[in-house]
Amino acid sequence: MKRPVLQVALDLVELPRAIAIGDEAVRGGADWVEAGTPLIKSEGMEAVRALRSQFPDRGVVADMKVADAGAVEVEMAARAGASVVCVLADADDTVIGEAVRTASVFGVDLMADLLNVPDPIGRAQELELLGVQIINAHVGVDQQMIGKNSLDLLEKLRGSVGVRLAVAGGLGPATAAQAVEMGADIVIVGSYITRSAKPMESVRQVREALDHPSKRPVPGTSPSVSIREILAMVSTPNISDAMHRKGAMSGITPRSGKVKMAGPAVTVRSLAGDWAKPVEAIDRAEPGDILVIDNGGSCVVATWGELATLSAEGRGLSGVVIDGSVRDIDDLRESSFPVFARAVVPCAGDPKGFGEINCEISCGGQLVRPGDWIAADESGIVVIPRERALEIARRALEVQKSEERMREEIRRGSTLSQLSGLVKWEKK
Repeated sequence: MKRPVLQVALDLVELPRAIAIGDEAVRGGADWVEAGTPLIKSEGMEAVRALRSQFPDRGVVADMKVADAGAVEVEMAARAGASVVCVLADADDTVIGEAVRTASVFGVDLMADLLNVPDPIGRAQELELLGVQIINAHVGVDQQMIGKNSLDLLEKLRGSVGVRLAVAGGLGPATAAQAVEMGADIVIVGSYITRSAKPMESVRQVREALDHPSKRPVPGTSPSVSIREILAMVSTPNISDAMHRKGAMSGITPRSGKVKMAGPAVTVRSLAGDWAKPVEAIDRAEPGDILVIDNGGSCVVATWGELATLSAEGRGLSGVVIDGSVRDIDDLRESSFPVFARAVVPCAGDPKGFGEINCEISCGGQLVRPGDWIAADESGIVVIPRERALEIARRALEVQKSEERMREEIRRGSTLSQLSGLVKWEKK
């Protein structure tokens, strides 16, 4: 079997960082380096020139995502040093035609990106007839967050065209190896390498999987990671960043020994000090749920204490969040059951029975609906809309990976200001 091409997608916005990661990637065994679309939009053709200068013996891909002016944009990239230029597969045929003709003049190849094309097989066949040399089965970052898979797209394309096939979208060693087994000639890997603290090692892992079939990791042998498992891996700051700095409760803090928790919400509305509905909700909840109690922010009379905690823990709940007060704080601190509350007081209320279970409530300044996901740790509590829970969890994991890479670069002598490009990206 012909050795598959490993292409590293440098989807960053800072050229010095892209060059540094690209250098490690090439030393790890990458064949092609890609000036990703964000990098090109940030740095222009200088990004392509810099990659060509830094890596004269490697393929340089300009992910232009050409949608119009095919001749102009392909020529720009080719003159800057690109050996492959990317066009959007759903661009008009006239654009593709001009891109193909210009590419032939400058001796570069065209890669057509099938991102969001409704009929990928039909369009791939049309592109082959138009003269495109590479078809890319690509599922974009935002699509990956909602569960779309580039290997599913590659499977549809297998055998339908005679040109080279590339695949891109959330690939690591196991899925990259699977892509080769499915017929991919070019495997494009991005965040697994660019967000790694050790890009060279990450590239070597992918290269090993691609080059040695007997050693390839077997994908799909472990169950898919659940929302709860992902949220257990990330922090509430990661989650808040993934939600564009939204969703965080205010004024409610941890009151127990163990504080990290994640689970779907069972909501409770009760009057100040009335602990009947919160205690009834324990019996209504399922193992793994989190009780979220709107007690009106009362700081005078407690609606929760040691006995309620023991009851909830015995039912297998994941924790409780109370916009109100708790008591028995010494016992709560000894407990392994996560309890968050606005205040601590000694006085208990009475079980009058006012309120409602599993209704929309406000807690810590955030709307919480039954089934919304709650994540909490020492930094605070974040409410995740139930319909976006898996997406947000995945995005939070990407935030965490980005921070790991930045942490490593700071250890190597950079600064947060330099990494963030603060002066360049300040609002003008």
